[in-house]
Amino acid sequence: MQPGEAQTLSLDQLKAFMARLQDDKALRDQVLSAATADDVALIGLSLGFEFSGDELLRVSGQRFDRVTVHKNDIPGEYS
Repeated sequence: MQPGEAQTLSLDQLKAFMARLQDDKALRDQVLSAATADDVALIGLSLGFEFSGDELLRVSGQRFDRVTVHKNDIPGEYS
């Protein structure tokens, strides 16, 4: 596997997860209640989608069909 291939595969997995997210209200609610991007990645992994929390954060602000990724800045998260 070439260096860029892994990143492309993860992005494809992330896009597939977003496609499922837009039509699955229970999954959407679970993702919206997740505390971190890593938690969202674990939810995705439990459904067979392989991407990292870091990869999710890198697409913050991007739109995937009807789903837009937003990073939540939580005051006091880091001290």
